[in-house]
Amino acid sequence: MTIHEKRKHTRVNSLNLSYICLNEDDEIVKQGMGRTLNVSESGILLETNFPVDLNHKVMLNIGFEEQIIEIKGKPIHSKENEQGLHEIGIQFHKSNPQVAKTIQKFVKAFKKKSD
Repeated sequence: MTIHEKRKHTRVNSLNLSYICLNEDDEIVKQGMGRTLNVSESGILLETNFPVDLNHKVMLNIGFEEQIIEIKGKPIHSKENEQGLHEIGIQFHKSNPQVAKTIQKFVKAFKKKSD
């Protein structure tokens, strides 16, 4: 059986980052560290200790080289894995060109690392 890839961008393995969940009034409802399972130019799969409400917004802080970038996104799917952790698919919001360029560098670096 062949699996058809629906993703627009290649996914690569990554490490850890901090995140903040915001409600519709931009109030912080949760924050913590998550493990990045994979990342692309359009989104990230984040493993957390607790579920994230799909109606919330997420602000991610990713450290890359000498800079830390803040990326905003929207959770689009969530599931509990076999270990009882939560895997949250987060789609990045359209951002400024500098953030987009940094994400591209981040993805390329981790792709190279995982090859």
